[in-house]
Parts: sequence; C-alpha cells; structure tokens
Amino acid sequence: MSSEDPDLTAAYALQTPDDNRALYARWARDYDTDFAAAEAYALPQATARAFVGAGGQGPVLDVGAGTGLCGVALAEAGSGPVDGVDISAQMLEVARDKGVYRGLIEADLYAGVACDDGCYAGVVSSGTFTHGHVGPEVLDEVLRLAAPGAVLALAINAAHYEAHGFAAALDRLAPQIRDLDLPEVRIYGPAAQGAHRDDMARIAVFRKR
Repeated sequence: MSSEDPDLTAAYALQTPDDNRALYARWARDYDTDFAAAEAYALPQATARAFVGAGGQGPVLDVGAGTGLCGVALAEAGSGPVDGVDISAQMLEVARDKGVYRGLIEADLYAGVACDDGCYAGVVSSGTFTHGHVGPEVLDEVLRLAAPGAVLALAINAAHYEAHGFAAALDRLAPQIRDLDLPEVRIYGPAAQGAHRDDMARIAVFRKR
C-alpha cells in the first residue's frame, strides 16, 4: 500500500463532506478486504447485536451504511427490511452488491435525508460517529427519521463521546428519548494489528418517545 492509498489514518483525518466523498470513492472496492477483514472490524456486528437485543425491528435505516457490513449483520440476525444511507455513491454500490438492502439513499446527513418524519421503526449506525466523519449535530436528523417507539443503536467512538459533544447532545435530547443504555465494546477483534486495535466504542441504545 502506497502512502496515497486510503487507510484508517486517512479516514480519521477527514474534515469536510467532500473529503469523505473523495476518500471513499477510492477506497470503496477494497474497503472490505483492506480494512474490515484485515483489521478484524467487529463494530458492525456488535451494533446489530445491540439493536436486536433491545428489541429493534424493521424497517431499519442503516445510517452511514458504507459497504453494507452492518446491513449484512442485521440480515443475518433476521432483522429487516433494511435501507441504507451514505454520503458515498461508490460505497453504496458495494453495499448494493451484497443484496441485503431494500433501498439505498445517497445523502449528506448534515443536509438532511429525503424521507418523511418517522419513516423507520429502527435506526442503526456503525463507524459513522468517529474521527473525521459525522458529529452530534446530525442526531436531530437521525431522530427525526425514527418513528415514535423506534429502537436506535448508534455506535460512537468512545474517545469522542464526551470530548466531541455526544454526551451533551444526548442529554439535550433526553425529553425525546428513553431507556438510554451505553454499552462499551471493542471496535476490532483480537486479530487486529493496527495502531487503533484497542479502540473502543459506546453504542447508544435507546427508544424514541
């Protein structure tokens, strides 16, 4: 891999939506092998388990669906139908090839998703609320897409949970949500070798009132 090839360091250094589009356009076809398999990426499966364990049901929106790893985990758990939304058209093309999504939406969460209020009975997100990606500002939009009573399972990089305002944002949204649980999980499996192999995430699991 050359210094110009996409990798986790480059992904964590992203700053703008256009940066995200450019990086993932180059990384999409190799993401599952060069990153997910090579680093024993376990967060999508952990997020799906948390969603199903909390009683989550479909239709489900996979926020920041990427190449569809969380969608696959949901399908394997028998949860669906699943739609995906992501800023990268190229990543969504790879997700489409997995055959587990009912529909896929290309959208920037900061600009909003073309969907009516409360159009999903569940929402998941894995690997989106992390370094260089999406901040707590979009939680209002994510919550808008969820129906009353919907289960949400949103994985948040543990180093960002308080430092980047996620804890404060969830406190602000407290009147709109209930039963908040924050299990901490490893992002990568024991076979991971990279510099971030010990990184943790908190999965914010809750219901919309």
